[in-house]
Amino acid sequence: MTFLRSLLAAGLLGPAALHAESWTLDRAVATALERSPDARLARARIDGAQSLVEQAQSAWRPQVSLSGRYTNTNSPMMAFGSILNQRAFNFGLDFNRPGHLDNLNATGTVAYNLYSGGRATAGRSAAQAGAEAADLDLRAAHHRLAAEVVRAALNLRKAREAVTAVEGGVRAYEAAAAVARARFDAGQLLKADFLSLEVQLAETREKLSAARHGAALAARAFHFILGLDPTETSVELLDDDPALARLTLPDTRDFSGRPELLGLAARVRAAEAMVESARGTKRPTVNAFASYQYDHGWQTARHGDSWLAGVSVDLNVFDGGQLAGKVRQSSAEVTQVKEMLRKATLGIGFEVEQARLAHADATERLAVSARAVEQAAESAALSRARFDKEALLTADLIGAESRHLETRLRRTFAAVEERLALVELRRALGLTPLPPS
Repeated sequence: MTFLRSLLAAGLLGPAALHAESWTLDRAVATALERSPDARLARARIDGAQSLVEQAQSAWRPQVSLSGRYTNTNSPMMAFGSILNQRAFNFGLDFNRPGHLDNLNATGTVAYNLYSGGRATAGRSAAQAGAEAADLDLRAAHHRLAAEVVRAALNLRKAREAVTAVEGGVRAYEAAAAVARARFDAGQLLKADFLSLEVQLAETREKLSAARHGAALAARAFHFILGLDPTETSVELLDDDPALARLTLPDTRDFSGRPELLGLAARVRAAEAMVESARGTKRPTVNAFASYQYDHGWQTARHGDSWLAGVSVDLNVFDGGQLAGKVRQSSAEVTQVKEMLRKATLGIGFEVEQARLAHADATERLAVSARAVEQAAESAALSRARFDKEALLTADLIGAESRHLETRLRRTFAAVEERLALVELRRALGLTPLPPS
């Protein structure tokens, strides 16, 4: 809460921000996956793809339709047909002037496709591959969003630790300035040296103000990623978050499980199925059908029913080259998707190597900065003791304190950047950025 009080004192947060929530990375990722527009959009795409699968499955089910209509006409042809359907024919009818006749018709039809040239099977395969690709898109969106959440949380932690480090520098300079003032008042220190310390203290306080504003901005970014209202609650990150302990270096460089690659492979299968569907257009289509109809007329006071059943065969003999054009178009789309897959494979391979080298560099810098902090801390402590005993110049003390502050900041940034590099490496390999518990 020290950080919150400092922000309140600076006027960056309102009183309502005193209510802080403690967030773990697991909870933050779950919240973002629930609220994120990207995740919801990917889920909507999955629903749309599943609906296409259901539409493709309809080719193996019978089609049933019912229709009904009531007509009244004096058209000789239509009237004569209604008379026959109503079983009201007699030889005394004037076929040229049958008069006004009404007819109520109800018809039920059942149709079933026996063979479609393989188009139904190809359409179902394409729809299933599309649904698989949409599901992989959702997984990729989850990985990206989880990485963004972890990145936002670590950046917030880095910003707040930077505030703590600069606050330590301010306290060190304040103590040194107090000693310098006492020595100056006693006539044991030049005014220029005393003013140098005061200037350095002012500059460090300015850095502290910038660090606090940076921490406030990082907290706002964390709110944005999670879809939270920053005016209602502040964010407190759990110090010993178990998720950070689970964040370990992968023991593989295989990125074949990357959702983006698997999704493109599924789209290749969908495109190949569409080629087969286009080729099936030149094959015959065989349908079976049966219908039943009932007709009733009030003017003739007669009625009748009838049925019809049969098999139809349709064959496209010549379509002016339309089929050949569709096959060429579908084949070109297959080539495009395959090249997209090859390009993505090459790009992700480079991305993995880049992430691996970045993590190795971050790990080395973390080890170096840790040793530098120990050495700078010891040097600053010795410099303060010598300055108190009037055995060290003010400029040397300022240099020692500045190096100590800089090394602490570099150590803070290196620790967070090593975690960020590890998250990016896991995402590049197609692994969950945050290992499951």
